[in-house]
Amino acid sequence: MTGDRNIWAVVPIKNTAAAKQRLADAAPPGFRRAFALAMAEDVLAALAAARGLAGIIVVTVDPTAAALAARYGAICRNDGALDGHTGAVTAAGRRLAAEGGGGMLTVPGDIPLLTAAEIEAVIAAHGPAPAFTIAPAHDELGSNAILMSPPDAVPLRFGDDSYFPHLAAAEAQGIRPTIVRLPGIAFDIDNPVDLANFARLGSRTRAGLLLAEHFTPAGERGEVAWQGIQTF
Repeated sequence: MTGDRNIWAVVPIKNTAAAKQRLADAAPPGFRRAFALAMAEDVLAALAAARGLAGIIVVTVDPTAAALAARYGAICRNDGALDGHTGAVTAAGRRLAAEGGGGMLTVPGDIPLLTAAEIEAVIAAHGPAPAFTIAPAHDELGSNAILMSPPDAVPLRFGDDSYFPHLAAAEAQGIRPTIVRLPGIAFDIDNPVDLANFARLGSRTRAGLLLAEHFTPAGERGEVAWQGIQTF
């Protein structure tokens, strides 16, 4: 991967042993761990296939996630990995800036419908530094992709309601944010409703195939009852 603007992708991956706690009512711990890793691999595969990136950095202390990162040629770092999503991304941005990185694109590990084409679309929309480009979650609450140049141009704070605060944070730095809305980036999986909606898509991603193998939606559309086919 080579990027003329020296843009690095940063993906924080939490300890998968306690992954996706908000899915606890829908799936057992073993499945949640396997599902988190499958989603992370879908994300890494899309990033590895995208043009315009200088490389991938995975921030984690999870050994399985680190091994997965290595399979996709990613650099694995643990700076800020125990400080939550915000701490991991902030630490990566500071280090990239100190190392002369031109930009940082950060995405979470739970957007399995991400594609290389969407990554390239975010990069194409990004202007000359200082610049801030953001792709929101489907509910316009989360910030599912942020590209900023330089890598520490805007202070970030991720959470359930970060999209509009991030727009305001960019404006406070004198940067007019660029907004791109892309369906794969927008589709994150945080709760049983998201999981049910994902199952209904019949996705052929790694995460989609794993879900289809072990669970089937029960009840009418819109309900979130689940029946396990296999246990972990």
